[in-house]
Amino acid sequence: VQLQASGGGLVQAGESLRLSCAASGFTFDDYAKGWFRQAPGKEREGISCISSSDGRTYYADSVKGRFTISSDSAKNTVYLQMDSLKPEDTAVYYCAVVIDYYCSGTYAYWGQGTLVTVSS
Repeated sequence: VQLQASGGGLVQAGESLRLSCAASGFTFDDYAKGWFRQAPGKEREGISCISSSDGRTYYADSVKGRFTISSDSAKNTVYLQMDSLKPEDTAVYYCAVVIDYYCSGTYAYWGQGTLVTVSS
């Protein structure tokens, strides 16, 4: 299993970014996919997940209403659209795969992370 995250960068507060996570080595539609982030000096935070059974999405309160997770089975890619970015969104963002159709399962595979920096 390989997960390649990309799309991070430096933006100003209020701007948008879209992260991508290209997946390979497994049947994309069999597993739920999620995004996490880790800011300097803080614990890793789960911010979003999309179920592969019914496409249901979940968001942490910190990003709800601003971030949107989606997946494209034809491209084996999961996305995280991030709008209205805030300086507190600055972190390394990771994509991960759950060994289950549902987001409640165990995250077993992780991408390498992409850095998002939001300036005020």
